[in-house]
Amino acid sequence: MLIADSQTDTVLFTGDNVNNCDMNSHYEFRQRLEKLTAAGKKVYVIYATHDYSGDGEDNNTFQACRYTETGTEPIESMKKGGLFDFYYDYGPKQALSVHRASGSYTVKLSDGVRLIAIIDNGDGGGYCGLFEDGVEWLIDEINEAKKSGDYVLLATHHPVLPPWEVFRHMADNELYGGYKELWKIMCDNNIRVVFTGHTHIQNIRKYTDENGSWFLDISTVALANAAGKMRKISVDPEKASVSVTSLGTDVLKGVDTGGKSAYEYLYYLNFPGIWEKLIPLAATDFDAFIKLAEGYLPTDKLKKHRLLIRMLAKRAVKIKLSTAARLGKVRRKLSPAQKAEAKSKKLIDTVYVILRHIYTGNAPFTPDTVEYTVLDGLASRADRLVNRFNIKQIKDIIPEGSSLREIAQDFLYNCRTGNDDEINFSLK
Repeated sequence: MLIADSQTDTVLFTGDNVNNCDMNSHYEFRQRLEKLTAAGKKVYVIYATHDYSGDGEDNNTFQACRYTETGTEPIESMKKGGLFDFYYDYGPKQALSVHRASGSYTVKLSDGVRLIAIIDNGDGGGYCGLFEDGVEWLIDEINEAKKSGDYVLLATHHPVLPPWEVFRHMADNELYGGYKELWKIMCDNNIRVVFTGHTHIQNIRKYTDENGSWFLDISTVALANAAGKMRKISVDPEKASVSVTSLGTDVLKGVDTGGKSAYEYLYYLNFPGIWEKLIPLAATDFDAFIKLAEGYLPTDKLKKHRLLIRMLAKRAVKIKLSTAARLGKVRRKLSPAQKAEAKSKKLIDTVYVILRHIYTGNAPFTPDTVEYTVLDGLASRADRLVNRFNIKQIKDIIPEGSSLREIAQDFLYNCRTGNDDEINFSLK
């Protein structure tokens, strides 16, 4: 697709390019990069924690393996120190400047536009970001771009903004290390965008500081996810405009999908799709449920509560939205047509739709839908119960100043920028 796209002259990879530092996969990946460059594309690579084995160098504990009939066995791993030379031709070779300690680099994309690619693997464990000398290099590079009158685009692996507020609160170390410092650098220097990966989530989020300065974190879903999307970015330096759209594949060449589209085939191999299979199985075939849950859930504990799980699952797959509306005390908010709609729809089907959009973005339940009204009501009532009974286990997952209702909205529709797939903005 990329080679056939004559409009695209540059391809950027934002890290975790192979699984757990497998050296064989690194060679295969580089062969594909060579095909892109042979077709005339400029190719830039960011590498991240899954791309190397720490091997005592830092907190990264990934080790490459191959699967055998009886388990796994180790194979050659890419070491952290080997990444820079291995991918030298895909960024550092073309760079205006390189921060050798991290591998970060600056390249000129076109007249008036520079890309600063931040290699943020840090210590590979609890901190993934630039250390002090790297931050100084970054600020110097931004100042050099200003002197030349160039706009700056940033790219790194770990998200700078949480895709959902609950993500930040529950997994702060999954964000770019020193992300608040980077917020200030971007806002102080009017840098409008950073392209990120890591979360496997198709997400566009905006940050605005107290002075009104802002930037966008544009995260792209992994190709291995069912959506299989890439971002297509057009930059016009004369107009200082950027257009971001998304495209993906619906055919998996060389893979027997059983007549399914790429999305249908991949969805049920991904975590949300597994849940869409697990819930009905828990109600109808507990042994099959346990077999499928192996590796995802604590099956030993589940087996001890077989009857309870089956009972709850049977109930869950039957609950109508109308019942949920009564539980959330929002039935009076529904119009006659919405009440009829709520009676005809199962709550579990709404949950499945939400699961399908967790990674792909743009869930469809906007405030005018019956699903939004019902689930918003349930979340609001849950907030009241949590506060009334002071349920600490739930309070601990709610970010300060937020609520279950606000957390739920992140999953019901795009309440952030309106569209996780596309956006237009100015670099000025």
